[in-house]
Amino acid sequence: MTELAAQLLESSQAPRIIQQVQAILNEEQNRRRAFYEWMDEDMKTEFINGEIVVHSPALDKHNLVVMHLGTLLNVFVSEHELGVVRVEKALVELTRNSYEPDICYFGLAKAAQITPDLLYYPAPDLVVEVLSESTKKNDRSVKFEDYAAHGITEYWIIDPTRQTIEPFSIDADTQEYAALGTFRIGQSVTSVVLPGFTIPVKAIFDNTANVATLRALLS
Repeated sequence: MTELAAQLLESSQAPRIIQQVQAILNEEQNRRRAFYEWMDEDMKTEFINGEIVVHSPALDKHNLVVMHLGTLLNVFVSEHELGVVRVEKALVELTRNSYEPDICYFGLAKAAQITPDLLYYPAPDLVVEVLSESTKKNDRSVKFEDYAAHGITEYWIIDPTRQTIEPFSIDADTQEYAALGTFRIGQSVTSVVLPGFTIPVKAIFDNTANVATLRALLS
């Protein structure tokens, strides 16, 4: 039982508060169904805590990171037959919210659930979010907590301005994310859920380094 739930149950108003919260959540689900009917495949939109979030076009430095890392992950996963990678436009449906992460990796068990006509994806095994001015607050707060709560084993936050990678993995005791460090150009970073996937940080920010890393993964 979480600390918040324990505090709620200490209140004599707990039943009334729970009923009110449930009513709010029910209304949210109605709005979520309307969101699914409203959105289209050309839009990058998310449904977060009852609100529709429409994203603006991303800066080139954001797109470059997504392309570079997505390519490296996809090549490694495909080469070793470890599941599937999806880059953007994969609508991940969690209990309350629906997100379109920048990059998702699904291991073999979840990849088996993915069909050509699938629209709503399950919780991935690895999620990558590339920060922008409009998304960084949610990436570090709502999504950070939600991804952990749904057992997404690994979460990378990439800052294209500072050129850093911050990987997090689920702590077995707390079931919350534990930071694995902040990695910069000149260092290499390794995935927890994809042992053997070790890349230089520079490979996601620099074309030449990306090509060299791609060749190394294929060798």
